[in-house]
Order: sequence, then C-alpha cells, then structure tokens
Amino acid sequence: MRITCRKDHLAERLAIAGRAASTRAGMQVASGIRIGAPAADAPLELAATDLELSLRVAADAERVDEPGTVVVPARLVQEIVRALPGDTVTLADDGPARLRVSSGSGDYALHAFAADDFPRLPELDPERVFGLDRRAVVATVEQVARAASRDESRPVLTGVLVHFEAHALTMAATDSYRLAVREQPLERGSPEPLEAIVPARALAEVARLSGSGDGTIDVTVQDNVVGFAIDGVSLTARRIDGQFPNFRSLLPDSHTHELAMPRQELLEIVRRVSIFARQNAPVRLRFAQGELTVSAQTPDVGQAEERLPVQYGEEPFEIGFNPDYLRDGIEAVEGDEVVLRLISPLRPAVLKGPGDDFWYLLMPIRLT
Repeated sequence: MRITCRKDHLAERLAIAGRAASTRAGMQVASGIRIGAPAADAPLELAATDLELSLRVAADAERVDEPGTVVVPARLVQEIVRALPGDTVTLADDGPARLRVSSGSGDYALHAFAADDFPRLPELDPERVFGLDRRAVVATVEQVARAASRDESRPVLTGVLVHFEAHALTMAATDSYRLAVREQPLERGSPEPLEAIVPARALAEVARLSGSGDGTIDVTVQDNVVGFAIDGVSLTARRIDGQFPNFRSLLPDSHTHELAMPRQELLEIVRRVSIFARQNAPVRLRFAQGELTVSAQTPDVGQAEERLPVQYGEEPFEIGFNPDYLRDGIEAVEGDEVVLRLISPLRPAVLKGPGDDFWYLLMPIRLT
C-alpha cells in the first residue's frame, strides 16, 4: 500500500473513526483503525469497531500508488498524523506488519496488526434504508439520551427505545430514577413501523456526527443491528435485546400543581445552588406565596439559597431532587419557559416545555 493524503483531512477522518476503536484489554486488533485503499480510483476507507459500535469513514486520497489494507493502533496513528510537519502525509508498507508514515521531514514506522484478524463489520441491506430529517434526529437524541443508564449490569436501560413511524419518531430513555420521552413529528419517516433499543452511546455519536447541518440521515434497522449514514460516515450498532419498560404507563395522568418558570433563570439558579449539594445531598425546591426558594446544604461545606418569583398561591410545598438529574431536565427543555408539574413530595414530577412532545419525569428524594 502507498497512498498520499492531505494531512488535516486525514487527521480529521482518523479522529472520527478512532471513536469506535476498542479500549478493552485483550482486544488488540480491535484497538486499531483499518485503513484500506481498495483501488487507485476508489475512495479511502477508515474503519474501527469495539464489537458493539462500528464506524466506516470515507476519506479522500490525493494519490493511490499502490492499493492495500493495513490495521494500525488508533491512538498512535492519530497522534502521529496530527503532529507531523508538512501539508501532505504518505502512508506506505514498510515490510511485514509495518506502516511507514511520512510528511515533510518526518518519517515514522508503526507496527501494524494483521489485517485478516480485524473483526468483520456488519453489512447493511441497501433495500431497507430510509431517510430521516437530520435536525429532528439530533434534537430528539440530545433531549432523551441523557436519561439512559450508565450501569452495564442493566443493559436494556443503557439503551434508548426508538420507534420509527411514517410521520413520527419517538425516543424514550430511563435509568429508573428519571425518564425522558420525545415524540417528534416528521414529514417523512419509516415506510413501516419499526422499533429497536439502540445504545445511547451510538445515538450520541450520531448527534455528534450530524452537528447542526441540514439534510437527512440514512437509517437501516435489521435483526441484530441498526445503522446510520451521515456525510460519508457509516455507523452501525448492535441492538440491545430485552424488554424496555412500558414508559407510557409511568407518565402521571394528573397533577396537583403546574408552574411555568423562566427556563434559563431557573437553570442558572440550580447550577449555582448545586455547588453545595454534595455527598448525595438534594436540591430543595420550596414553593410558597408567589415565590420559589431553591436551596442545598451539606454539613462541613455550607449552604446555598436563592429565590425566584413564581405564580404560586397555595399551601407551602417542598420537594427534593438529585441536582444533576434536575439540571439535565431543565437543560433538555426547549424554549424560554419550563413547566413543572407536581403531585406530592413523594411522587414523580414532570418537566416539560410549552408543547406536548417532550416529557422529563423525575423521581424525588425523600427529605429529612
């Protein structure tokens, strides 16, 4: 193999592919990036996988003198390409299991893995591809995925339930302490109803790759994997098996208090007060005549308290929340106002925006 690429372009594409490289001990070849130039007139492909998430990234080569494939350590090749002098980089075979990387006055040799040992990547059926509006997907992921669990002992909760329909996209995630649900109307969606539990990490990568651009994301849902294609990058993720909780039954059908508050002002207050909510201390919200008091106290640290005018005229009501979960919920709401629905200090609260397409249910903490 001998190829020449623009250095900045290659560094950018390697950084994208490298996000899927494995960091687990004992999976050496999966910790690499496969660099392949199948033919002189074909685009360069970079690929990486940790067996759960896979990325294929198309890259432009200025010249392909000799086609070929090599697998090199992901982190090392990224660091070298970024640091090299010059504007172009040449990658060339340097004997068995070695890759020479050169640019300007720099000349480096890397030990490579056997390309035949690189894990086989999932193949997607082109007949099952459908397109979704990119902005709608990104907005939905950013609101919902934050509520997924990070506890690997409960795999189902580390995923996001995604339901595709002809004119709607629904996502739901929960870690059993909070629940985020978004029902996003679409002009065009899946030709048939489809449902899958997708790793939250994979959806976060989809949102990262999509950025704030317009256009569509190509989606494929198959028996074992789900795939997304954006701007020359193909991401596949293994579907999570299991039964996702019936989230609709968890949403309260009534409430005793509903308050609309300025979202940004409330968010800033919660952020500041949360500095004093340590050692599992809650943030307390106390509603009284025309006023909300947000407070937190940790022994040997101190206490914080701020007030916000609200339209509340009933008996005083106090409820406590995990500060991180409360902050996430306020951040996830779109618009200038956040609506808080309350039942009792021991029943779940719901945060939502002015519309009816997003809910963030939050379990309270019992106050002493």
